[in-house]
Amino acid sequence: MRLFAAVLPPAEAVEELYRAVAPVRALPGAVDLRWTARESWHYTLAFLGEVDEELLPELERRMERAAHRTDPFPLRVHGAGRFDGRALWAGAAGGLDTLRLLAERADAAARRSGVPMEEHRRYTAHLTLARSRVPVDLTPYTAALGGFEGLHWEAGELSLVRSRLPVDGVPGEQPRYEVVRAWPLGR
Repeated sequence: MRLFAAVLPPAEAVEELYRAVAPVRALPGAVDLRWTARESWHYTLAFLGEVDEELLPELERRMERAAHRTDPFPLRVHGAGRFDGRALWAGAAGGLDTLRLLAERADAAARRSGVPMEEHRRYTAHLTLARSRVPVDLTPYTAALGGFEGLHWEAGELSLVRSRLPVDGVPGEQPRYEVVRAWPLGR
C-alpha cells in the first residue's frame, strides 16, 4: 500500500485557507493547474511509497514512538511558495523546528522498519494547493497568497495516511487519502 506520514490541519484552518485560495483560482491561467481538493490538504512529513503489509506492525510501532517522543506544537498556514514551476503550495509558521524534527523522526521510523526510503533531503513544510504537468510561471499565485496568515492551532497528532492514486483518463479525478493510524503527540 502507498503511504505517507503527515500532520493534518484542523477543519477551521482548512476552511480559512479554502476561502483565501478561492480568488486565486480565478486568476488568468488558473484553469490550467490541477488544484488539490481541500479534503486532501496536509503537511507531508515523510513519503514512504509502496510499503509491504508485513512491515506495517513494525512501522506503526516506530511511528507511535516518534509521535510520543515529540510534544504538541503551535502551527498555522502561512504564505505561499512553489517548486520548479510545477507545484504551488502554502507554507507553515509556528513550531517549524518541531515540525522538522517530527519529519526526521517519521523518516527514521520508516527506514528502521525496513521501508526503502528515497534520498534524504532538507524538509520544507508545505501544503500542496495545485500542480502543473509542465513548468508554468506561478509568481502571480504565490504573490496573491504570499501575505496569507492563517489562524493558530496546535499540531497534536502524527498520521499514517494511505494514498490511492486517481484513475488515469478520468477528468478531475483526485488522489484519495485515508488515515490508516494516528497517534497523539507527546506522552
